[in-house]
Amino acid sequence: KNPQLKGIVTRLFSQQGFYLQMQPDGSIDGSKDENSDYTLFNLIPVGLRVVAIQGVKAGLYIGMNGEGFLYSSEMFTPECKFKESVFENYYVIYSSTVYRQQESGRAWFLGLTKEGQVMKGNRVKKTKPSSHFVPRPIEVCMYREPSLHEIEEKQRSRKSSGTPTMNGGKAVNQNS
Repeated sequence: KNPQLKGIVTRLFSQQGFYLQMQPDGSIDGSKDENSDYTLFNLIPVGLRVVAIQGVKAGLYIGMNGEGFLYSSEMFTPECKFKESVFENYYVIYSSTVYRQQESGRAWFLGLTKEGQVMKGNRVKKTKPSSHFVPRPIEVCMYREPSLHEIEEKQRSRKSSGTPTMNGGKAVNQNS
């Protein structure tokens, strides 16, 4: 089968001054190094203004779980789909397509703190620098459509307090 989706290899530069990065172990944070290979992402279109964000080096997808934590996943699940919106003509913001604030309906966003750490999606506001990214495209590529896996139900048992590990995705911000 030929790849048929046109996407881009890009760096995502945060208004906080960091490039989004996925390290080889799957952890996600920000880097000041604009030449690092770990800041390269495949942005693959998987719907109308919906993208999968895959670390080029690690080969893992960024996901956001039901508590707003970012994690990296080997499998492409609905939690790995982000809505890509342009905020006021300049910055791009990425929101979960699965989860949002239940009362207000407010979206949960991908975001970095001014220290370059990932934030919980429900803490990120779309009007603030933490959610604002400028894509710096490297090249256009053709991709195969990622095959969608269902989210495993076992996340409902909340025995593990606070460490988001699902689908073999690694928890983010754990000091190993």
